[in-house]
Amino acid sequence: MRILMMSTAVPTHFAPLVPLAWGLRAAGAEVLVTAQPDVMPMIRSAGLVGAPVGEKFDGDTHLRGFLTEGRRPLESFTRFPPEEMGFYGRVWMDQARRNVHAYLELAREWKPQLIVADQVEYASLLIGGVLGIPVVHHRWGVDPISDLAMRDARGELADLAEEFGLDELPTPTEVLDPCPPSLQMPSASKGTPIRHVPFNGYGELPAWRGRPDTRRVVVTLGTRTLQLNGVPHVRHVLQAAASVPDVEVIGTVPPEYWDELGPMPAAVQLVSPTPLHLFMDSCDAMVHHSGSGTMLTATTVGLPQLALPQWSDQFALGERLEASGAGIALDDVAGQDDAELVRDSVALLLDKPEYRTAAEGLGREIAAMPTPAEVAMDLLRKY
Repeated sequence: MRILMMSTAVPTHFAPLVPLAWGLRAAGAEVLVTAQPDVMPMIRSAGLVGAPVGEKFDGDTHLRGFLTEGRRPLESFTRFPPEEMGFYGRVWMDQARRNVHAYLELAREWKPQLIVADQVEYASLLIGGVLGIPVVHHRWGVDPISDLAMRDARGELADLAEEFGLDELPTPTEVLDPCPPSLQMPSASKGTPIRHVPFNGYGELPAWRGRPDTRRVVVTLGTRTLQLNGVPHVRHVLQAAASVPDVEVIGTVPPEYWDELGPMPAAVQLVSPTPLHLFMDSCDAMVHHSGSGTMLTATTVGLPQLALPQWSDQFALGERLEASGAGIALDDVAGQDDAELVRDSVALLLDKPEYRTAAEGLGREIAAMPTPAEVAMDLLRKY
């Protein structure tokens, strides 16, 4: 079977689909991944074949247009109420409009029998409708966006659907959901479960991954956080975490930011970004930016987490994590800037066994879900 995989122009939007792509390839399918140039490095790092379409989107430049000078996203962006989260699909409706004709030309040439795309890749639905083939969407994880955005996309892209001879924007034939059920948004429509298998890029097994004599906390706030005026925030969080007694703090920070961060406490070890799944089992807690892939990676090994969301769906992810009992979310500027509160939150995760128990329960939920290889075989049988 020929399968066209599609991704919106953010590499981390494609990362959840990589294990499924591997499963499809291992089952004998031909897989071609198409996206804007932003995603090509990740496609190559996953050992997959890519076909770039359109121009680079450059998500960082897009986001900087909304920032107040010198302020990080949490200090600049409006936080939308739950019923307005469909707003975050609109940029991808615009990108679909820009690129759908080029995608369609590629699809007509390659002749796929199935399309698999991320949860807000709307060009995939138009192409599937024109070619008369099924389209499977794959969620990133906790999903407060896609159902509401799909509702909005039917109106926003109605003219394109009409241009292509379709009655309306088609809905996905199936939605794959890697989020453990008890962590997912109660409002999210039911999807087909698929186990989250972490893909955090390529790398080498770190020499320091062995279990330390002290408790280990990893602080990973994402490269984008640093790029968007976030260096003072990252410095503050590392220092606050290091003030917890008897801890070793691993800070995943690209080396180009180390000088700007300045001297760190003795308890902090800065390391280059490293695939998280290579060392999560040597950690006792994680502090992160509430990114979907990061949160699910930590959840697979039952790790208690402190979420410090910055924008978009990250607030909902933090709320669901806290509601599950597996973590704590500090979701406003005052909370995140309070060094004592950050320190005390990390200490609670380490000292109260209830957090570890709840996190391990989520990990067992993930382990019970069908693997990407099993879902791949199911897709090939059905379609």
